[in-house]
Formats: sequence, C-alpha cells, structure tokens
Amino acid sequence: MEITFKQTVQIMVILLFAAAITQSIYTALYVLEMSPPRQLLWGLESALFVLLAAVAGSALVRADLLTLGFSAIVCSALLNVVQVSVGLTLFAPFGEAAAEMSQLAPTASAVVAFSFMVYNAAKVLLAIAAVVFGMAMVNGGSKALGYVSALVGFIAIIANTASMAMGRDVFGPLPIAGGSGVVTTILLAVCLLIYARSLPEE
Repeated sequence: MEITFKQTVQIMVILLFAAAITQSIYTALYVLEMSPPRQLLWGLESALFVLLAAVAGSALVRADLLTLGFSAIVCSALLNVVQVSVGLTLFAPFGEAAAEMSQLAPTASAVVAFSFMVYNAAKVLLAIAAVVFGMAMVNGGSKALGYVSALVGFIAIIANTASMAMGRDVFGPLPIAGGSGVVTTILLAVCLLIYARSLPEE
C-alpha cells in the first residue's frame, strides 16, 4: 500500500487531534476533581502515540524541509508511549504496595515523578514542533495562526521545562504545563492541516 507524503501528514493531523481530545478530557476531569477512566483514556492514547511515532517517522524521512518539527513529533510520540505505559502498568501496583507498607511510599512517589518527567519532556518536544511549524505558517502567509502557534509553543516549552526542573507542583493546582501542552497540540495539528493542503498529491 502506497501512502503519499501528503496523506502521511493528514494522518498525523487526525492522530494529533485525537490525542488532544483524550488529553482534554483527562485534564477537564482532573480540574473538576473527578476520577478519570485512566485505563480507557491512557490505553487509547498509547495506541494513538504508537501510530503517531510510526507515521511521523515516515514523514520525517520523506521531508525535505521542517525536519526539526517532524523529528520532535516522533520523539514526543515515543516518550508519550513510555509515559502512558508507566501509568498503566506501575501506578496501581506501587500505589497498592505503598498503601500496605508505608516504607514504599517514596518509591511510589518516585514512579509518579518519573512518569511526569517523561510527560513534560514529551510536551516540550511537541511545543518545539509547534514553534517550527508556526514559523513556517508565518513565512507561508498564515501569519496569525503562525504567531499564535509559536507563542503558545514557547509558553508550553517554558511551563513544561519548569515542571521538569522544579517538580510538577511548581504551578500549584493549576495544570499550566499540561493545559498549554494540549493547546499546543491542537495548534500544531491545525498548522499541519494547512501545511498538508499545500503539498502536491504526488
């Protein structure tokens, strides 16, 4: 089966929008202090990110320009697979063990901290991609979208880097790092959608 470069980018757009939707649902439930269906949402995300890594990798080796943006998406997808895998496989066992043996509480906390470190790193990479494709939009004529994408991307880079360096509680109860990452993902998907329209059908 042959998939053109344009079709590859269009598939990336669909996967990014789908990932943004699942993360928006999770973030909204977290803010509302409701228990999100982790197994369902994270299980779906793991499948989305595995596919995104494969598709973005295909786009990377076929792209003449904007390779930094495609590379950042590939690396982000792979890190997201690791992060979701940690959440799905380790959170519950370590949490249950810590509940029975208080000595294991630091270990359980370390597992969660590791997961969020990977999560924030993945968001930084997606934000880099948003800056790259945002500036491409500026040069291509979509100045408003380009500047907004680049600006939000920079904010996400700063917020998620701060979370990596100072801990996920650096902003208190406000999910600034995660929230800016979700918005960045949406803007990146829109930039890629417009970019795909400019590509030839081959």
